[in-house]
Formats: sequence, C-alpha cells, structure tokens
Amino acid sequence: MKLNRGDALRYWQVSDIAEERFDIPDAPLHGEMDPFFFLTKDKNFIPHEYPCRTEFAARFRDKRPDIRGAAAWQTNILPFGQDVLDLSGFWFRPTRLAAWARTVLVAEKADTARFRLTTCGGAVLHVNGQEAGWMAPYIRNYNSAAEFEVELRDGENEISVFFDDLAERDTRFLLRLAYLSGPEAEAGLPFSGSTETVRAVEALLERMHFDRPAYDQGEVAVNLPATLGAAGSARVLIEGDFMSHERMELEYPLAPDQDKLVLGTVVDFPADFRHFRFTISCEGFTATRSLGVEIAHPVGPAPATLTERADEALRAVADKAEPDTVCALARLAVGEQADAMILRALPAIADCWDCADFALVPLLWSRMRFADRLATETLAQIDRTIVAYRYWMDEPGNDVQWYFSENHALLFHTAAYLAGSILPDATFHRSGRNGQEQSQVGAARVRAWLNHFEQCEMAEFNSAPYFPIDLKGLCALFALAPDADIRERAGKSIARLVKMVANSAHQGVLTAAQGRSYEHTLRAGETLELSAIARLLWGKGSFGARFHCLPQLALCLRDHGLALPDLQDRALWQRDNGQEWCFTQGEGGFAHLYHWKTRYTAMGSAAHYRWFDWGYQETLIHARIGSNPQAQVWINQPGELIHSGYGRPSYWGGSASIPRVQQYRGLAIVVFDGVEPQPDLTHAWFPESMFDQARVEGSCAVAVQDKAAIMLAASGKLIRVADGPSAGNELRLNGRNGHWIIRVTEEADNITKVIEDAGKLALIGDAKGRIVVTDAEYGEVVFHADGKVEAEGRVLDPANWSLEGLRQEVGPPQI
Repeated sequence: MKLNRGDALRYWQVSDIAEERFDIPDAPLHGEMDPFFFLTKDKNFIPHEYPCRTEFAARFRDKRPDIRGAAAWQTNILPFGQDVLDLSGFWFRPTRLAAWARTVLVAEKADTARFRLTTCGGAVLHVNGQEAGWMAPYIRNYNSAAEFEVELRDGENEISVFFDDLAERDTRFLLRLAYLSGPEAEAGLPFSGSTETVRAVEALLERMHFDRPAYDQGEVAVNLPATLGAAGSARVLIEGDFMSHERMELEYPLAPDQDKLVLGTVVDFPADFRHFRFTISCEGFTATRSLGVEIAHPVGPAPATLTERADEALRAVADKAEPDTVCALARLAVGEQADAMILRALPAIADCWDCADFALVPLLWSRMRFADRLATETLAQIDRTIVAYRYWMDEPGNDVQWYFSENHALLFHTAAYLAGSILPDATFHRSGRNGQEQSQVGAARVRAWLNHFEQCEMAEFNSAPYFPIDLKGLCALFALAPDADIRERAGKSIARLVKMVANSAHQGVLTAAQGRSYEHTLRAGETLELSAIARLLWGKGSFGARFHCLPQLALCLRDHGLALPDLQDRALWQRDNGQEWCFTQGEGGFAHLYHWKTRYTAMGSAAHYRWFDWGYQETLIHARIGSNPQAQVWINQPGELIHSGYGRPSYWGGSASIPRVQQYRGLAIVVFDGVEPQPDLTHAWFPESMFDQARVEGSCAVAVQDKAAIMLAASGKLIRVADGPSAGNELRLNGRNGHWIIRVTEEADNITKVIEDAGKLALIGDAKGRIVVTDAEYGEVVFHADGKVEAEGRVLDPANWSLEGLRQEVGPPQI
C-alpha cells in the first residue's frame, strides 16, 4: 500500500507487555471530591495527578526511556480501519508497562525520510537496527508527538519502537507512526505468513459480526462474510467489562469455506454484555479482534409482591452473579456459604486496587449482619483487611483508587464510617486513628456528601452504571448507619434516585441523556443492573451477572423498612397521554435535562449542555420505541475508531465533540461542529433487526416497532454499515460537522408514509443561531441559540428548570 504524506504505518508485530509494580513510599494525596473532573476542555486531559505519577515523571520525564523487555514478536496487529497501534487497558495498581513493536516500510530508493511519532508515554525509534531518536513526555493519557529524520535504504526497512508508560487505571498505551516525507514508499507487512494468508485472516476478522446485536434465546452465532479459503481455527476468549474477572475460553475449527460460526446457545454463556475476543489462526498466521454483544438469559414473569421479588433478586444474585463480595452478601442472605468467595476478594481490597471501595462496602455489610454465618478465620481476615485499607486520599498510600467522582467518594466515606463502627478500638494503619475516630471522620464526610447530594445531586447525571453504585452506598447507610439522621437522609436519597430513574425510564428501561456512559452499558438493554432494579421495584425487567446494589436494595426493602413511593405507573407508562420531565443536575445546575415519553416512545436529552466542547463520556440524546428493550437509538461522534476500546470517549460511549442538542417532546436536533483530530464522522446506533421494520433511504432512516416509529433525517447520505462489529446496527454520516433530526411518533401503520414524513424534516438556520424545524404535529419549532425552545405557544427555557424538576402530563397526543 503506497504511503502518502501523513499516512500512518498500520500493520505491526508486538511483544508481550512487560509489567512491573511501581511502588513508591506511601504518601497522602491532596485534594477533594471533584464532581466536574470529566468536564474537560483540552482533549480529555484529566488534571488530577497521583503521587506515583509525580514520582515517575521526576525520574523519567524528558529522559531517554529505559529500554527493557525482549523484542520477541508475540502478536500480530491488524488495523481494521484505524491508524493507531493500541494496547490500551485497565490496570488496578500503579504498573510500569513496556512493549516492543515492529513494522516494515519498502522504499523505492535510499534517502532521508521524516516520521512523526505520537504516544502518551515514552518511546525509542529504531530504523534498520539503528536508534533514530526518542521521546519521553509521560503525560497520562495525553497524546504527544515528536518528529524524527532517518535514513532509509533502498527496499525493505525494518522499523521498531520500544514504548513504555506508567499505567494508572484506564490507560492509553498506544503509538502512531506517520510518514511525513521521503522517497516513494509502501507500507509492508511485517509478518511471517504469506500475504495471501494474512489478507484472508484480515478480511475474515474485518467483516465478521454477530448475527444479532443481542441474544435472549436460541443460538449465539457469528456471520463470516469472508472465508479463509484454508483450514483454520478460532479461539474465543469471553469476558465482561474491565471490572469483570470472570472469563471463559473456547476453541472451534474453521473449514475453508465456512461462512457462519455457531458458538453455542445463550445459556452456555454468562448473562451480561460480553466481549468475545476472536483469535483466528490459519497456516501459521494468527490475529485477534474483539466483538461485543449482550447475552440475556430467559426469565419468566416477575413475582406479584415486592417481598417475593426481593427474595427473587437475592436468589438471582446468589446463583448467577459473578463471584464477588456482592454475590457473597446475597449468598449469606439466603443462608448459603460464602467464605471462599470472600477470601478470594480480600487481597485486592487490602492492596487498595482501584474500585476496591466497590467491593469493601458489601463486605462490611456481610461482616455487620452475617458474621454468625462466617468462619472465625474468615472474620479475622476481614478485620485485618478493614484496618489495612486506605479510606481516603489524605491517608498515606500508593494506589490509583479514584477518589474524585461522587460515586467513589460516597463509598469511601461510607466504608470509613461503617468500618470504624465495627472495630471501634482497633488502630487503622494508614490514618493512625482508632476505629471510633475513623468512624467519626467518616460520618462527617458522609454528612458533607449528603449535603452536596441534596443541593446538587448527580454531576454524572442519569448515568446508568453509576445509579447502582450510588445506591450501593446509600443502601448500606440506610441499613447499617449507627446514626439515625444519616439513615433517614440516606432513605430520602434512595427515594430521589428511584424517582429519577422512574421518570426517565421507558417500560422500565432507562432512556435518557447520561453524564457518563460506556458501550457495555448503552448496549445492554436487558442485563443492565437498572433492569434488575426495575424488576424488583416494578415487576418488569431481567437479570445480568454483574451487580452493585441489587441485593442491598432488596434487603433494605425486605428487612430494614425502606418505604419507596409506588412509581410503577410512571416507570412502565401505559397511559394514552405523554409525560414531559425537565430538571437540572450537578453543582450550579450545570446539566439541564429533558425527557419525553408516551406508551410506545421515549426520548431524553441534555439541553444547552457544553455545546461543541471536547466531550468525555456523555451521551447527549437517547431514544427508544416499542416494547423491545433493544429498540433504541443514540447519536454521537466516536472518540476513537477502535471498537470496544478503552478510550473516554470510546466508539459508542460518549462523544468526541459535544453536539448542540435541543428537544421538544418527540422532536430533537443534533448538530455537530467537531475539529481535528476528532474522527471525521458522526453516527447513530440503529439496530435494524431489533425493530419490526426498518428502512434507510438517502439521508433518512426510519424504524417501526409496536406501531411506533423513530425517524432520522441527516444532513447528508446515511451509510449503512454492513460488515464488522456494528454490521446492521450503525448508520454513519461522513464529516465532523453534520446534523441530525430525530423524531419519535406513535403513528406508524405505513412505513412508506413514515419514510416520506422523515424526508420532509428539514433544519433551517439563520444568522442569529436560531434553528427552525417545521413538524407535522407541533408546527414550527424554533430552537434558539440561548437554549430556549419555542413551539405550540410555549417556551421551554432550561435556565428556569430546577433540581426538583417539573413533571407534567400532556395529551392525549394529537397525531
């Protein structure tokens, strides 16, 4: 493949990643909870720095990297449309990483060439065995670039790069090598396999996809539009999200002309959104790609009473959850043994792994309420772990626990409060306080957190993965807090969160703009924990295998007197009219949120929110129609082109550039104004097979389910993605500056008429920044540049919305 100016070399061989703990003397970290940490302005740069990074930078920044590890080529990397070699991942402790990568460039003649090397950590560039230069910015998760002049020889040139960094939680471990100038050249293949075999494996991995975006019955199968042409094999590693530690591995033969691979049935795999990492081998060449899909196990109707549903929830977690301290608590609650499960969890807590606070709070619940069901030695090990743990950033330590977000802060303070009350006379190693003092400090911080919540609520607004984590802490406080005022306030906070979910739920499934989202939470229609919570509270939903709060909420309802308002009617909306819900979230009401739903349609958005800033993990608009939890649509600009990657924003979770989003009931506009180096496209999740009917024509797309419709009208031709991980589920609009109109309606008897109606939707802008859309039902809808929306003689002004919110019923709808 000929290299043009600026093209990246995209085919690599890499070594294994060498890993070693980066331990420094324990030290405190100065700072406080930062609810705005994700409101980034400069390419998602997070400003908080741990002592380990400070020390690492002092030792290694701007110094030639310490080359280590063997240049042994273990893995072949194919590009799949991306120009970055990406080995990113999640490391729970400060960990020093190092790896080697090699590629090949074929030059037409010997001459001087210039390259640009981009990475976050350090790197040393070699050409034909000679060192050509190095760089060492070592700025966490922030791309830096340096340029190098090298001498190429006529013909094949081997290029190798040593690169390293300090991993802290989610870590962008990557490089990009671009060819800026030099002789005419081609990118070669650095692999030992034949070109024919490499291309066959590449085509199979590039085009393969699941035959459905989600499974709740039958076979789980992968379509293979490109066949190998020779006998091969597929090794499949199945794992959950980055916090999941449960994995299974399977292997399958592949025939030369095989065009479909049946992996098994839904009950053969754990329920939840799962990553299937396919490693294809053929004639001595091997390469890997990851595909994501939701697996939902069939469940029958929910029990009739709340008490019975609480029992069902405890049983479901005890029997089907991944083995962790939440599962252990559920097992103890139903009278089963959990010692071994708890003992396996303790080392990571004692070692202060990131997210250990998530595991510690349910562990403390088990210790406080079910100590009589645990062995004496298990209790002793728990107590040793409790006093060894680091409960806040001002205590000395060397870890990368995330102290800054609201959900983590709540769990740290809850843990300190409860742990100290369990062991009032013990000395807590890191703080030096006795348990009574530790509990008092924790209680003061819990009260301060509750003050913040009552005044500001969630900066990570409507976040499906973080509702359960907040509920985890609040349920523990409600059930276990020694102080009555904290128990009472925790109960009210639980009720508030449940009300927010009910108002933004459609048929029990959250449909709303989210302050932080992930691919694995957006795409999980049935197995997200909020679905299980909806089943517990309102009798409609399903169970996955990853839980944070379900057994705790069930125990609060069943055993601790938690009384919640009956919001079943609101969450499972079955009325002939619609509900409009407007409210704010976060300190200063920085997020203005809007939601509209009818029986068969729902759409939620963030109003006048950070238009055109760099985004983090925000999903700004989300819509759903019908009764199928998977019949959903959202629109974003991908933050990276890697599917199922670790970027924040990622391919589906978040948006590289925050679009201008404004909504009036079932109508919304989404206007992008992205910049380089953000990807040159925007796209919609549009799972065609999950609708009763779907059609894409030119710049319009429509889908129908249960006689409700969703219409998309874009500023250019919509491209249906037919191959690869998102085949049949993605619509692309080329360019960073496109716009979309989205409309949901309950009148969709004739899909031909619906596509015609979609074609009539047009966006007209003026010099004052106003945008006008003429709608068949609402008439002229004016979207003002200051965030106001005007239609039907009404003005929606986000500046007037409140924390408590305004909920009103409208209708019946006039269609």
